[in-house]
Amino acid sequence: MSVIDQHSLVSFPPLVAGERLDQRTFHDRYEAMPPDAHAELLAGIVYLTPAHRADHAEILSTVGYCVFNYQMAIKELDGAGRVTIKMDDLCEVEPDCGLRVPKELGGRTWVDEDGYVCGVPELLIEIDDHSRDLDLGLRKAEYERLGVLEYLFFGLHPPGFLSFIHREGQFVEQPGDADGIFRSVAFPGLWLDPRALYDDDVETLLVVLHQGLATPEHAAFATRLEKARQGASGST
Repeated sequence: MSVIDQHSLVSFPPLVAGERLDQRTFHDRYEAMPPDAHAELLAGIVYLTPAHRADHAEILSTVGYCVFNYQMAIKELDGAGRVTIKMDDLCEVEPDCGLRVPKELGGRTWVDEDGYVCGVPELLIEIDDHSRDLDLGLRKAEYERLGVLEYLFFGLHPPGFLSFIHREGQFVEQPGDADGIFRSVAFPGLWLDPRALYDDDVETLLVVLHQGLATPEHAAFATRLEKARQGASGST
């Protein structure tokens, strides 16, 4: 009997919130859970994700739309949201949204033989769904420990936007620019207007985003990734 066949016959107990596991054990047991179950591993502790409310879905849809438009402008980028990410031996998460640069283009993430993302994405985004304490507590500490370059938090209860950049081994909160626009450091040209987001003003959000996409910094970043892609293609 093959190793794969033996593995398929193993019966795994269900995950229990609060138990301590390593990532490999967590992943095996997570895969055995029902399809509608959602869980994460933070600092070796299991967290079961509750059902999401309508306001979470609305903000996520809008944020994701902006990030997707940015990603389409630089096709070398990959998304890092609503996907399982094996970050290290104590952390496996499913962030709300994010962006990552593939390892072959100088980034820190790759897709393993089972189709899962591994490594540490450059940008991760979480949206509060009565999860503020976790998102700004242990989750933030884990993202900081692992070296996520930028972490964005959109609060809902109460509303409020926070952004953190990784400097010298720790997260530093980024003060908002004078005009209230968030301008990403990790992804030049990714501009978001939190006020327009909370006002559901999609038109302004897209105007601001396209202003960022028109900057020389964004053009230089896109060119650098395109050259990296060409170099990676030429070496294979």
